[in-house]
Amino acid sequence: MSLNVNVLELSGILDGIRGNQLRREVSDIFANGADILLLDMKEVKFIDSSGLGALVSAMQMARTANAKLFVCSISDQVRMLFELTKIDRVFQTFADQDEFNRQVLAIQ
Repeated sequence: MSLNVNVLELSGILDGIRGNQLRREVSDIFANGADILLLDMKEVKFIDSSGLGALVSAMQMARTANAKLFVCSISDQVRMLFELTKIDRVFQTFADQDEFNRQVLAIQ
């Protein structure tokens, strides 16, 4: 069985405007039958509360679609925000796409 894996590379500031774009993109990806979505955040410099809300919405969409959502390449600042808000307990994160490929795709 072949999995439909998508990678979405985010960049800049994840705020209300970009968060709404992210919700639409994630919704489209799962509507098109994705089994796994990896959010690569190596270019994300800052996330505000609206951006966090968009990430939580993305996870809810994944669960609704019976799919999985993972995050990789988060900066130290974003990691600290994830830990402060306890969102790190919700998202499985990986150092980079290579680690994701080794740990998730290799066992599928």
